[in-house]
Parts: sequence; C-alpha cells; structure tokens
Amino acid sequence: MVVGDRFTVNTDNVNLRAGPSTSAAVVAVFMQGTTGTVTEPHGAWTKVLIDGPARIAGYFFTQFLAVSGYLLKVTAAQVFPMFPDTLHGNITANLGYVCDGLRACDLDDRPMLLMALGTIRAETASFRAISEGVSPYNTSPGGQPFDLYDPPTQIAEMLGNTHKGDGARFKGRGFVQLTGRSNYARVGVQIGKDLIGNPELCNDPLTAGRILAQFLKNNESAIRAALKNRDLAKARRLVNGGSHGLAAFEDAYNIGLTSLPPS
Repeated sequence: MVVGDRFTVNTDNVNLRAGPSTSAAVVAVFMQGTTGTVTEPHGAWTKVLIDGPARIAGYFFTQFLAVSGYLLKVTAAQVFPMFPDTLHGNITANLGYVCDGLRACDLDDRPMLLMALGTIRAETASFRAISEGVSPYNTSPGGQPFDLYDPPTQIAEMLGNTHKGDGARFKGRGFVQLTGRSNYARVGVQIGKDLIGNPELCNDPLTAGRILAQFLKNNESAIRAALKNRDLAKARRLVNGGSHGLAAFEDAYNIGLTSLPPS
C-alpha cells in the first residue's frame, strides 16, 4: 500500500490501534466494509484515516485491509491498445508505478488515468522513463547539447534555467519529460525528492510515476474541466504548454475510452 490508497476493511471486528503494535491501545473496533485512506504504510501495520465526520485515525493490521479504487480494475492488457507501437513488457513493468503515483496524488479515477496514459504516449511512447534526446529544438547547429536551454535564451528564461549547463542538467526526463530548473525545484519539493541535486532520479520509475501524477495534480481542476468538455487540445496544452504530441495524445485517449474498464 502507498500513501493515498483507498481501502476497505475485509473482515469484522478489526481493532484500530493507537500505534503499530498489538500492545497499543484500541481506539475503536470496525466492521467489514469500513472505508478510509492510507496515510502512512508501516509494513505489517498501516496508519489510516477512517471515512466519516469523526475522521478517526489509527493503525490497522495490514492483512485486514483491501485496497480499493478504480486503478485496481485496470490491467496492462487493457492499456496495450493505447500504445500500438510499444513493447508490451514496458507497459507491464511500469504501469504499476504510474498507478502508484496517481493514487498518492488522489487521482484514482478513469479521467485522470486516461490523461496520464495519453501524456505518456505523447511524451515517451516507449512507456519508459527516459531522457530527452538532442534535437534542433534544444541544440544550436554545432553547439553543445541543450545549449538552447541555457541562458540567456528565451527558452532558458521560460524554464527557469539560470546557469550555463542547466540545459543539459535539467533536460526533459521521466514519463512526463520534466524540464527546466524551475520545474525540477517545484516538483521536487512537492514529492519530497532532491531533483535539483540528483536530476537523474526523474528516470527512476517509481519517482517518474510520482512526478507525472504531481504534474497533473498541479493543474487538476483545469485538466478535469477540459476533459469534461472533450477539449483534448486544452488538456494537452495544460501539460505541454503547446500542441506537441497532440495527435498521439488524442489517439491514446480515444482508444482508452473503449479499452479501459468503466468507472
């Protein structure tokens, strides 16, 4: 279980304790079907917040909990059609990291999964956390790799790059291609990772899933409104800042409307 997971108590007469031990005081006793949110995993024990006006907190023995939510319905096989040119093994290996990130950001629903998967299709169609390659967009003819991301260029200013070498250091990485010193700093603080000091962390699959989800979370209200209005171009723009990858995003999203299970 991860922070943010929704759960259901799977048996009757389960003790909620004040600490992660059978010797801790019993706060309350709950029956099968009780629901809540994971706030801190502790191995054999899980700290939770119980649904309801009282908002009771405490520790359950993990074996008495079942994770619930939309993302648990989704299998890699249902995602395969959204990525027709991608190795199935990549999807199987990394889908769980994407779902863990979404759950941690309380984005456990069909629209936001469609948004996340469409974003991956547009940004890193291989369904792997990868680094941005050298291209005419980021590198001048005969120049050093990513020099167009270095100050004093307009792109550098937009990305918050302030030092020579920031372009290469903070190039696009991960599932969402996080780019620029400003984004690395902001998202790093939000997910509790030193992405400025260790930018390669963005390509760790677990961290990449969390970064993708946090990036969507930062624009959640606007993204949900765009998706509700079927304005996929606007939804894509809220992540990318433009229309790059829009055709791939729309294709994956529309296929997913059929291939993914209903809410």
